[in-house]
Amino acid sequence: MRIILYTGKGGVGKTSISAATGLELARRGYKTLVMSVDPAHSLSDAFDLDKALMDHEAGKLVEVTKNLWIQEVDVQEEIARHWDSVYAYVSALLNISGLEKTLSEELAIFPGMEEVSSLLYVNQYFREKSFDVMLLDCAPTGESLRFISIPTTLEWYMSKIFKLERRVARMVRPMIQTFTGLPIPQEDYFENLQALHRKLAGIDKLMADPRVTTVRLVTNPEKVVLKETQRAFTYFCLYGLTIDAVIVNRILPAEVRDDFFSAWKVTQEKWVQSVEEFFAPVPVWRVPLFQDEVLGVDRLKRLGRALYGSRDPARQFFAEAPYRFRKVGGNYELHLRLPFVSSEEVNLYKKLDELIIRVGTLKRHVSLPQRMAHCEPLNARIKEGELIVTLGRNHAQRETKSQAAPPP
Repeated sequence: MRIILYTGKGGVGKTSISAATGLELARRGYKTLVMSVDPAHSLSDAFDLDKALMDHEAGKLVEVTKNLWIQEVDVQEEIARHWDSVYAYVSALLNISGLEKTLSEELAIFPGMEEVSSLLYVNQYFREKSFDVMLLDCAPTGESLRFISIPTTLEWYMSKIFKLERRVARMVRPMIQTFTGLPIPQEDYFENLQALHRKLAGIDKLMADPRVTTVRLVTNPEKVVLKETQRAFTYFCLYGLTIDAVIVNRILPAEVRDDFFSAWKVTQEKWVQSVEEFFAPVPVWRVPLFQDEVLGVDRLKRLGRALYGSRDPARQFFAEAPYRFRKVGGNYELHLRLPFVSSEEVNLYKKLDELIIRVGTLKRHVSLPQRMAHCEPLNARIKEGELIVTLGRNHAQRETKSQAAPPP
């Protein structure tokens, strides 16, 4: 099975690209699912499906054509299926703080519920071998990063915090509720989280396996959009996912010769060339701007043909390990692909058996092999788009220029 994520800055056309890819895969005989993991669903709109049908089938698999299904995850349905106890506790907590009950129920749908629900489906379909290919139409870049970071975050919470939190809740629940009336999580809250964790087991390895999962970044030939695409590329590398293609969408075609667009064509060509330089050796695909909006099955099929030609969309077009370890002399080196980042932007520190790397506001926990668990980061440098961290046992060198204090 293949899992392919399509993401990029809002408005670049990733939903149309995802839908067109689904149709092209279905035409080639692959049993295909296109799942929207963007809370602002627009997948059914891209296919121009009847709104009444989608409302009736909210959150369910909908067959669009032979071999092709779509799914728009409905958070309200998922709360009833997976989040009942967690939602009830958060709602009660907000209500006691003074918020009106209706408002507290709305705010209790906290960020992450929809993303975890989507991951539950991905894991389920993978285990059941329900499809040959799953395409994930992701939210804009920032929310997509939250989506892919959830497995690591949940695993960390369950291993480091969950058991302690549960014990404390059991001890203080009678006293706190008697004297303050403040709701404390009940046992069904913790059982709910445990059940979710079991259902998500293995999803982190699945998402990080380049033989199964790859990311395709969708962008437009504009400076602001490309800057966002560069940042996305860096952060997906940081989280251990493999980018196997970059798609430059909405390029003015050669037959457009109107003087009004002449400057636009020059600008676009400049940025397309920059994209090919920035992301090499990752493949870069060009998609022309169509004469009208790409809406409905027929136009999406045309888009799919223009994008893929003779290429099979299910193929992996680029494969490279997101990070690797090697031994150099008496020390070890961690190599992590981080293009477009300077040494000054990287902070790192070690906590127990984890190396924690921070770029901007994002963090990545790298679990160290047992042999390296007692090593300390000695130095770090950026070389040819790679962050190279040297780890060793020389404790006198713990404080290095590259090592920053743990973030608050």
